[in-house]
Amino acid sequence: MMGWGLTWMLLSWGGVILLAVWLITVLFPAGPQPPSGNAPQSPEKARDILDQRYARGELTRAQYDEMRRTIGQ
Repeated sequence: MMGWGLTWMLLSWGGVILLAVWLITVLFPAGPQPPSGNAPQSPEKARDILDQRYARGELTRAQYDEMRRTIGQ
């Protein structure tokens, strides 16, 4: 009989601890989430990325000008 009482007490405390951990993770998520890949970007940020790519030599002048016009629309 005494074994069952101890078992139920441990299970009860385990449930309380699991509930507390779950509640904390729901109320306090683990920091800011990274933006999804399909999230629209502001034109300023897109222009900064375009400028960096051009500066690294990844784009030709024609590609850069075309993309800049597209961003501006």
